[in-house]
Amino acid sequence: MKNIAILASGTGTNTENIIRYFSNGKKAKVTLVLSNKPQAMVLKRAATLGVDAFFFDRSQFYMTGEVLMMLRRRETHMVVLAGFLWLVPGDIIEAYRGRIVNIHPALLPGFGGKGMYGDKVHRAVLDAGCTESGITIHYVNEHYDSGDIIFQARCPVLPGDDVKTLASRVHALEYEHYPRVIEKVLVAME
Repeated sequence: MKNIAILASGTGTNTENIIRYFSNGKKAKVTLVLSNKPQAMVLKRAATLGVDAFFFDRSQFYMTGEVLMMLRRRETHMVVLAGFLWLVPGDIIEAYRGRIVNIHPALLPGFGGKGMYGDKVHRAVLDAGCTESGITIHYVNEHYDSGDIIFQARCPVLPGDDVKTLASRVHALEYEHYPRVIEKVLVAME
């Protein structure tokens, strides 16, 4: 059984979707959810679904190595970012190189980088007059949104779209594809 840890900062809808997807699996399961926000809804969602969930602070992530130690103690095979906004430190990247994935709510390499997340991405896509958007699932490296692309899915940007309507179509792609791509990466690791 492969253990998945999820790093998340927000409400946790993608995290919940991933937990549910792997809940009946025999090859992998989500065993740990970690958040850098003590009041993040993702912690409550994970706990409700029976997954251990903990808060960590900046020092534990970047200076003391406590997050990496927790991942190792939990025998984590893969780290999944789901709405996680901090740059992953080098010690975690080295320990899990090729086994850390992120999802971005746009078609990289456009509309990525520091500060490009959530509604800011959708606003930038609309302001640029793009006719399509989508999701990018990629490996995590030392730079925001620049790791090798694993998968992309597209959706149209429709006339009259606003941030909310575009975000809704992008979220649907995330829910449909992210768990399956995670599973494929896990299988490739065997």
